[in-house]
Amino acid sequence: MKVMLVNGSPHKQGCTYTALSEVAQTLNKEGIKSDIYWIGNEAITGCIACRKCVKLGRCTFHDSVNEFRNKAANADGFIFGTPVHYSAASGNMTSFMDRLFYSELGGNENQMFRLKPAACVLSARRAGTTAAYDQMNKYFGLHEMPIVSAKYWNMVHGARPEDVLQDAEGLFNMRTLARNMAFFLKCRQAGLDSGIKQPKQEPQVFTNFIR
Repeated sequence: MKVMLVNGSPHKQGCTYTALSEVAQTLNKEGIKSDIYWIGNEAITGCIACRKCVKLGRCTFHDSVNEFRNKAANADGFIFGTPVHYSAASGNMTSFMDRLFYSELGGNENQMFRLKPAACVLSARRAGTTAAYDQMNKYFGLHEMPIVSAKYWNMVHGARPEDVLQDAEGLFNMRTLARNMAFFLKCRQAGLDSGIKQPKQEPQVFTNFIR
């Protein structure tokens, strides 16, 4: 089993990476493979609602979004990490996730995310983490992804990687998150191996408030 961890920071080995590394190390100790994917610091365009993903099964723009899709197609779980900018995920991470998750709704029959556990990790100097935590979890809820939690909200604090390493409670929660993710993955696999089938999907009902 494998978990893909996404580093949504403009800094490849900054605070977010430090937190995700703590998660990855614990996952590995639990017998779960892991891979940290950095989205990079080149500008990532936002979704333009062109709907071409319906026919393509991927985003029409060829950048880190589709690159990640190719790498993560066979992953069993996902953890998305981001620094907190203005009480929200970073701009690049928001664009990355908007397009990644929207293109999955757009018509990908493989349903890369459905019923696979997910979590987010937030890194901030001081505040804004809980607002960003709410923002990130909404992507998972829209895709029927069980949300894995820790003992507290999944966040670390510090302005530099060495500060994060001193955040004893934050690192404790990263390890707890990893162990909970590993447990969930093992339970899920045991259920599938025993013949438990995934829930039946009904055709989606799509409405708005205009009558």
